[in-house]
Amino acid sequence: MNLFSLSRAEPFGPALDVQAARARRLQVASRPEQVFVRGQGSWLWDNTGRAYLDFSQGVGVNSLGHSPAALVEAVQAQVAALVNPGARFEHHGQLALLQQLCEATDSARGYMLGSGSEACEAAVLLARQWGGRHRRGAYRILSARGGCHGHGLGARSCTARLQYGPNLEGFEQVPFNDLAALHAAVDADTVAVLLEPVQGEAGVIPASEAYLKGAEKLCRALGILLILDEVGTGMGRCGTLLAEQRYGVRADIVTLGKGLGGGVGAAAVLVRERASGLRLVDYAGSHHGNPLACAAASTVLQALQQPEFLPQVQALGGHLRDGLARLALRYGLGAPRGAGLLWGLPMPGWHAAQVLGAARDEGLLLDAAQADVLRFTPALTVSRGNIDDMLMRLGRALARLQKAQRAH
Repeated sequence: MNLFSLSRAEPFGPALDVQAARARRLQVASRPEQVFVRGQGSWLWDNTGRAYLDFSQGVGVNSLGHSPAALVEAVQAQVAALVNPGARFEHHGQLALLQQLCEATDSARGYMLGSGSEACEAAVLLARQWGGRHRRGAYRILSARGGCHGHGLGARSCTARLQYGPNLEGFEQVPFNDLAALHAAVDADTVAVLLEPVQGEAGVIPASEAYLKGAEKLCRALGILLILDEVGTGMGRCGTLLAEQRYGVRADIVTLGKGLGGGVGAAAVLVRERASGLRLVDYAGSHHGNPLACAAASTVLQALQQPEFLPQVQALGGHLRDGLARLALRYGLGAPRGAGLLWGLPMPGWHAAQVLGAARDEGLLLDAAQADVLRFTPALTVSRGNIDDMLMRLGRALARLQKAQRAH
């Protein structure tokens, strides 16, 4: 069934004067005109009843798709029991989830937070505490150019984006996938290396296996910590529970976010043996590890741990990669790059914003990681039929744009 052809005479949800409501919003980056009110699986409906195939899923936030039954049931049950006792009190769901996460990822300890940015901030605090104990007060954090580790003040300093302003003292970016540059940047004040296994915001650029393994070996040899930011790559996104498993490396600190809560705000920082004695002093946030977030995250983790789930993600990822490669050959695009169900499609000579608009006209929602790179982060529960449908819609959008360009 082509859900894009479905429509309803009456709009979903309560009546709303959209323009009047938008006038109340602070100035932000421009948004598409659609106002979404309902989702199911790989589909979203706007307030006119029009259906869209969603291959962004909030840039991978909705790991199990929109409103999966298991997540709905878990959150509804938790709402009826306990919503938020306050971050300075423990609750059963948080303790159970931390135990499950540590066992699943072979971690020693962990802490629940509200966002990936907070998880990266926590990782920096832990690393510097470790430097005070074991490296005579070392505090410098090395990260890679092009990386994005969140939007908090400390996280921004690890993020190579000019609009965030200058870095705070103690942070330095070096070229990505350049082991020699990483080695040269380490000094006596360096305490940790912070890397993404796949740089999502830079255009879905994977680390090479030699680079990530070399970074791990370098950290071990020099006595510094390896922090892997798995906010965008963890929780099955790359076809394994953590992307580090694909590379055969082991970080000292891991950060999780995005898909951890299946659309509900949840994040975590996990520490392995070398960092297990550290503690986050008075790091209680109003919503850190609240019962709703923990119920959602536990549901996601249980789904990912089903024996057939991650192999299916790998198989679907291969199907998506092959389909994107065919489109690339047809329209002169770059080779797709990524892993699992995280893919980027370079589009030299094209404007991604125009492609996104043409795709929306075809009932397809995508994301642009860069001005000339499309990013695909569908639900981990996407079907082969959904993938084929997406490729057809994207192909129609590209054909229309190509025809218009030739006409001019």
